[in-house]
Amino acid sequence: MKSEKITIFATEMTKYNVTTLKNGLRVIHLPSTSPVVYCGIGIPAGSRHETVGEEGLAHFCEHTTFKGTRRRSALQILNCLESVGGDLNAFTNKEDTVFYAAIQREHFSRAVDLLTDIVFDSQYPQHEIAHEADVICDEIESYNDSPAELIYDEFENMLFRGHPLGHNILGTSQRVRSFSSSDALRFTHRYYRPDGTVFFAYGDVDFGRLVRMLEDRTADLERRDVPVPEDISLLPPPSSLLPANHHQAHVMLGCKAYAWSDERRMPLYLLNNLLGGPGMNARLNLSLRERHGLVYTVESSMVSYSDTGCWSVYFGCDHHDVKRCLRLVRRELDRLMQHPLSERQLTAAKRQLKGQLAIACDNREQFALDFARHFLHAGEERHIDRLLARIDAVTASQMQDVAQQLFAPDRLQQLML
Repeated sequence: MKSEKITIFATEMTKYNVTTLKNGLRVIHLPSTSPVVYCGIGIPAGSRHETVGEEGLAHFCEHTTFKGTRRRSALQILNCLESVGGDLNAFTNKEDTVFYAAIQREHFSRAVDLLTDIVFDSQYPQHEIAHEADVICDEIESYNDSPAELIYDEFENMLFRGHPLGHNILGTSQRVRSFSSSDALRFTHRYYRPDGTVFFAYGDVDFGRLVRMLEDRTADLERRDVPVPEDISLLPPPSSLLPANHHQAHVMLGCKAYAWSDERRMPLYLLNNLLGGPGMNARLNLSLRERHGLVYTVESSMVSYSDTGCWSVYFGCDHHDVKRCLRLVRRELDRLMQHPLSERQLTAAKRQLKGQLAIACDNREQFALDFARHFLHAGEERHIDRLLARIDAVTASQMQDVAQQLFAPDRLQQLML
């Protein structure tokens, strides 16, 4: 993609409207001409905010938030947007929970009313709890049957041992079945409130009208101090875990990485994409799959949290090929540590990442979720032109420095399932 086309595309996504209500609710709106509006509420609370004995409660609350408010039954919540062709959904991460909707412009007020109702006034009726617990336990068992997914949580549990960032978002079936209405109300009273929370909208709606609707629907909610999660610096060192028995070996290696605000995050972003990103020309894919035929899937990934992060490589292969695959991964990591990218390689890496970002931003729902979470955690609008400028500013030397910091053999932890 030519740079001028990327610039035009980026400029169109910079005209945000932003305000903060008296109760602390932050509102961000990105106008568009589409007849479909994407909107939602982002809450700065996820599984790392759970205390001992609450493991899985954040995700449990996400599920049961749909089960009834003072004004609506579970069936009425289900039908509110679906009856006019809309969609209502939610997800829970380590540091946030997001409820969101897609709706035609003319029904936007429905979505605002429903989202504020379920987030700020759900009652978590006990008669709905047991049924939803069964649903969540089925989700847990399905997840446990997927080692390629399970290993990511097991790896973070090893990396962040003893800290809430490490434990599984879903929790255990035994723990989930023990949760009650009072548990859900306690957690949501603590975190589901306007201060620190974000309402986001992406679409052709009047911002002044949106603000008035939100002021009306959250008028009786007061600002309170948000609890601060435990400091990541208190973590004990990671320990090794014993491998499990599976038909295929699932292998992950990596280390703690960089927080949202760390300046080294952007060089790592480029490195990660070059090494094991979604492109079929990623170095690990070319080596392990295309040249040697040892794996079906190999990828690297990076996750950033408010105060730390995680970088890792994952691959699945036959058990007898594990050592060979690890040697090949090590070879690619050593190359990046020992040899800075040439000007041509650096330009190509930046061009590829920019093109991927342009395509990703064309997914309007995902872009809405992305700019909402950025605003939730970073406290600023997500301007694509600034992101592109930060990519352009990365040097080969910076990338090599990050590679030498993170990819050293004595820094990497390893896990096999």
